[in-house]
Amino acid sequence: MPSENPKNAIRKRGLGDNNFRAPDELLQAQALGNLLDTAVKIPFIGISVGLDFLVGLIPVVGDTAMLLASLRIVHLGRKLGMPKDLQTSMVRNTLFDFGLGFIPILGDLVDLFYKANQRNVRIMERWWIAKNKHKVDALAKQKLQEWEQQQD
Repeated sequence: MPSENPKNAIRKRGLGDNNFRAPDELLQAQALGNLLDTAVKIPFIGISVGLDFLVGLIPVVGDTAMLLASLRIVHLGRKLGMPKDLQTSMVRNTLFDFGLGFIPILGDLVDLFYKANQRNVRIMERWWIAKNKHKVDALAKQKLQEWEQQQD
């Protein structure tokens, strides 16, 4: 199979035109982070939980399954080319969350508030925005100008 032209690959990801957007890996990580940490809002309490908390209530098996799902976010960061130190920080967050699952009751309560997947997604987002700040700023300026012209 012939290799793809790098310019075409860049265009497919939205990096070479006026429709600049976050890469698919980051969007997937955001969706997975939301599913794992904040998918469901508990009525009357107002706390959002996700599969990580709910499945994590199943001793050992649930926590292990959620560890694998959480490591998918780290993998997506690696695919984006994130620096090793940020990947290490993300793994540390994931392992801390995994370790909490082995503390009966207290670990589950702490897991309500320690959203490792959301933290890891924020690390990815901050890194990606810093790396692409000039493109994001240019697109924001362009979109603002287009909006202002529509208002006239």
